Amino acid sequence: MSFEPNRANLLALTTANPPHIFKQEDVLKSAERIFADRSLALSKLSSIFKNTGIEKRHSARPIEWFDEERGWADRNAAYIETAEALFIEVATSALKQANLDPSQIDTIVTISSTGIATPTIEARAMAKMGFKENTQRVPVFGLGCAGGVTGLSIASRLAASKPDSNLLIVVIELCTLSFMANERTKSNIIATALFGDGAAAAIISGNSKNTLGMFEATGQHTWANTLDIMGWRVEDNGMGAVFDRSIPDLVRERLGDALDGFLNDNNLSRSDLDKFNFHPGGTKVLQALEETFGLGENYLQAERKVLAANGNMSAPTVMFVLKENIAQGLDGRTLISALGPGFSASFITLIS
Repeated sequence: MSFEPNRANLLALTTANPPHIFKQEDVLKSAERIFADRSLALSKLSSIFKNTGIEKRHSARPIEWFDEERGWADRNAAYIETAEALFIEVATSALKQANLDPSQIDTIVTISSTGIATPTIEARAMAKMGFKENTQRVPVFGLGCAGGVTGLSIASRLAASKPDSNLLIVVIELCTLSFMANERTKSNIIATALFGDGAAAAIISGNSKNTLGMFEATGQHTWANTLDIMGWRVEDNGMGAVFDRSIPDLVRERLGDALDGFLNDNNLSRSDLDKFNFHPGGTKVLQALEETFGLGENYLQAERKVLAANGNMSAPTVMFVLKENIAQGLDGRTLISALGPGFSASFITLIS
């Protein structure tokens, strides 16, 4: 087997959301009002919202905040304030679950792509929470929806390289802050229908006691000439979402081969997988995943449950799904995967 001699263990996994809850029907009403003078067919708008599979989601700001045009300063101030609060909340919960004190954490990995913070979010929270001054910080930007899986990969490899260390990974995305009231592109409308805000944290260590699972293999695949498939556009008043309608087709046409390549590199095959744990980008992507891997219709129930209750939160969403699957009971080898900008796929296998 071509794995590191030491394998990292998942000691804790927790999630959190900001306080403002939006029911999908209320977001639709606001969207109909905001986009009413922009010659958008309201019947089409309603169809987009109702086909998402989303019932509610959470936001960093109340729904009325989005009625006004917002610039970079307003959006980023909201990002920093809410991200720091969520970091403290979800990290505190993870430390409690792992029965660890902040002073026992050696490295903090922070994943986020929906705002800019320098000093970074973990730096703002460290003294308030009681982390050591010599705790190593690894902030990572730009991974988008793949950030949860790639972040777990980074943290697990760091933990495997130093088995006595404890790592905290915190993944925070505040996607709703990207909403642009003056833009009627399909990407902005889909983002309005899909996006929610959330955070997840995990404790990863070489310590093998009381674990939720052991990280086995990690990998990524980036397809050439696909930079325009998914990501953010940097504009004068904020970041605009980029979603290409071809994503479900790309899943069907290319993801299977990419997964087989990852598995083959690690002396595994699809028959070695007992469970799938995907990032639920949307209902069409979930359907494409089920078809591609022969999982059967509505196999990805945890993904649909998380999507319905939270929307697409980008990077942390896959960790919400993993938490749900752990609660239901995992046994054997689970593939954890997400798609992200690049256009790329990130993979992990977890042994339970």
